[in-house]
Amino acid sequence: MNDTRQKLLAAEQKAAELFHTVYDGGLIVPGKTEKQLNDEVVKVAHDVFGIQTFWHKKIVRAGVNTMCPYSAEPPDVIIKDDDIVILDFGPVFDGYEADYARTYIIGDDPNKHVVKAASEAAWEEANAWYNQQTSLTGAQFFSYLCNLARQYGYEYGGEIGGHIVGPYPHEQLGPGNLGLDIHPDNHQEMFLKDPQGNDRHWILEMLLVDRRNQIGGYMEQLIIR
Repeated sequence: MNDTRQKLLAAEQKAAELFHTVYDGGLIVPGKTEKQLNDEVVKVAHDVFGIQTFWHKKIVRAGVNTMCPYSAEPPDVIIKDDDIVILDFGPVFDGYEADYARTYIIGDDPNKHVVKAASEAAWEEANAWYNQQTSLTGAQFFSYLCNLARQYGYEYGGEIGGHIVGPYPHEQLGPGNLGLDIHPDNHQEMFLKDPQGNDRHWILEMLLVDRRNQIGGYMEQLIIR
């Protein structure tokens, strides 16, 4: 395992610990707004883990907002009894980026528990499929994710299916170049190395949307290899 990947995994582990601290501390509860919970997560990140930088916008979404893709800016809602909540944060640890998202359920609504479990199972299945490939474009992987979502009985809700991460800030391409995203218009080989000859490291996103029940389940993290 190369040094960059080790550091990315260490950053991801810290992100997981942050989420566990937030959940175990009882912060994901009804009655507060998404923004209030977002601010509390940021405070825990700073006070407990010393995190000062997030490389992408910080996301807390509840209820109907869990169907929204990353770029959406839905109105702030209050977390309700028997609700579903997504956390999606990109903390920077020791100069390396994490990108970590999980879904949490308040209450016993079976539809919410099912979509959460499905997003996690589909993520694992997509990760395993990726590792069987020797050649793959971003467009091909995105198509696979959309088909996989349908197999689970849902719609794939993401505008992309993932992207690279690395030392902060990670490699960027020119305007309109989607070569570092899992996107339907990215026809570049995902296994290409960067201009310095280094491996690229990919995040996999799995947003499953249940239109009938107006909810979504989401899991995001570094592809496991």
